[in-house]
Amino acid sequence: MPKREPGKIARIAAGLRAEIESGKYPPGAKLPSVSELQASEGIAFQTARDVFAVLERETLVVTRQGKGSYVTPFLGKITRDGIGRYQPSARSEGGAHGAFQAELSRLGLTYKPSPTEVGRDRPPRAVAVVLGLHHSAKAVFRARTMRAARKDAADSFVVQLATSWFPVDIAGGTRIEEQDTGPGGSKSLLAELGHTQRQIRESIEVRFPTVEEAAALGIPADRQVYDLAHHASTSEGRVVEVATHVMPVNFWRFSYVWELDAA
Repeated sequence: MPKREPGKIARIAAGLRAEIESGKYPPGAKLPSVSELQASEGIAFQTARDVFAVLERETLVVTRQGKGSYVTPFLGKITRDGIGRYQPSARSEGGAHGAFQAELSRLGLTYKPSPTEVGRDRPPRAVAVVLGLHHSAKAVFRARTMRAARKDAADSFVVQLATSWFPVDIAGGTRIEEQDTGPGGSKSLLAELGHTQRQIRESIEVRFPTVEEAAALGIPADRQVYDLAHHASTSEGRVVEVATHVMPVNFWRFSYVWELDAA
């Protein structure tokens, strides 16, 4: 069994952590390889691997198969305001095409659009039930791999996977079936179509990603993600959008503020 040296692991991990936090290794930078760390510190190969494992658990480092270990591309957190983000002013703040782009801009990050997969298909059974569709009925979908970049960097990184579903009788033949839905995103467009969303219901779970999700997000399969289910309804109670968001836990935090009735 490979020899492990717990005291050295903690000491060397603390040293690398300090170098990351000081900026010696900035976000996205390549770190020394396991072999290089082994040689420079005079430690066992397994001990060097364990050092990187510690920093991965702290979400400071990501290891890419066959390429080595890198500082995570974003050391902060994207705050998802679970209530305020759906206000019209927040969705189009600074000309943003939706709340996500506005959230990134507040952090000095740039939204990097990638092609949106748009089409019509039979939604997952759970989505069909919420939308009130027959199990064989189709819905309009928009599937997005959502990327961000630091303003001083050319390379972008994936921060979430999102798929939205809309009833065909509402979204069919509209700009929701186009790549760019315009300022404010699909929610503003639904409002223009007479289907303003008045109630949002969200459920959040933490789980491990599927193999496909981990590959798309560029994270290890043992890195947990938030699985957020979003249901949006009109004042009449009709659900007009169901969305699922898969989000790495190291990139996101959730914020909620609401008023309470007087006691």
